[in-house]
Amino acid sequence: MTLFSMTGFASGQGSEDGTSWTWDIRSVNAKGLDVRLRVPEWLEGFENELKSRTIKAVDRGNVSITLRLIRSEDSRGRMQINTPALQTALALLRQVQAEADNAGLTLAPVSAADILSLRGVLDLASPEQDSAPLVKKLLSEFDSLLTDFVNMRRTEGAALQNVLTEQLARIESLATEAAQRAADRRPMIEESLRTNLARVLQNSEEADPNRVAQELALIAVKSDVTEELDRLSAHVAAARKLLATGGPVGRKLDFLMQEFNREANTLCSKAQNAGLTEVGLELKTVIDQMREQVQNIE
Repeated sequence: MTLFSMTGFASGQGSEDGTSWTWDIRSVNAKGLDVRLRVPEWLEGFENELKSRTIKAVDRGNVSITLRLIRSEDSRGRMQINTPALQTALALLRQVQAEADNAGLTLAPVSAADILSLRGVLDLASPEQDSAPLVKKLLSEFDSLLTDFVNMRRTEGAALQNVLTEQLARIESLATEAAQRAADRRPMIEESLRTNLARVLQNSEEADPNRVAQELALIAVKSDVTEELDRLSAHVAAARKLLATGGPVGRKLDFLMQEFNREANTLCSKAQNAGLTEVGLELKTVIDQMREQVQNIE
């Protein structure tokens, strides 16, 4: 199955009965699913339906949906006077005039244009219009746009899958190289332990040879990176299985990347060898690069 990216974009436009519109859908990374809508409020039930359809199609990401409507003059309606607002404005003007007269002040004449410019006095009269046909048309168009949006996320996800597959192969190769470097350093570590054991026994008459040998054996165990390399191999297998499964596996892969990083850090701390340290650092670099890509997966 294919992975899906959380990054996507789709746009569209249309018109019908004097109304034109443009669509815009885009998404970016997020911990969960967050759908944000910017649509006209007067389209009854439209916003909830858009959100419901988006939730069914998308599992994760910050999704923004914008619809811009432009209506012709006939569909918008004509200007009309808001009678209650006009009466309120005239009453306030009479009150102001009376107060000015009492104070002996002369006010400049007020024109009809001044009154009409007051907020609320002049309204846009919307014609009687059933929004249901327009909502039906918009939803039908949105379904097609949503399909394009999901397909783009699928295409981006397929590209991410290829990148991650290559990075897993690189991690596997580095783990194999680390195992060889660890094997190459073994004689050096054994010789160092023997030298240290002889030095301790020579300089301490009261030292228990068995106890010293146990401590040195413990040091040898702590420098062994076999378990770290085995776990890295297991993590590579688990990541490949998730990639093959597809779907919303981003969170699982992100957790797995933490495990990858932990093993690489431990490998570096145990290296005690320039060659093995070099491989460990390269592992950390590839793992960090892989984790950046994983952040984009749904």
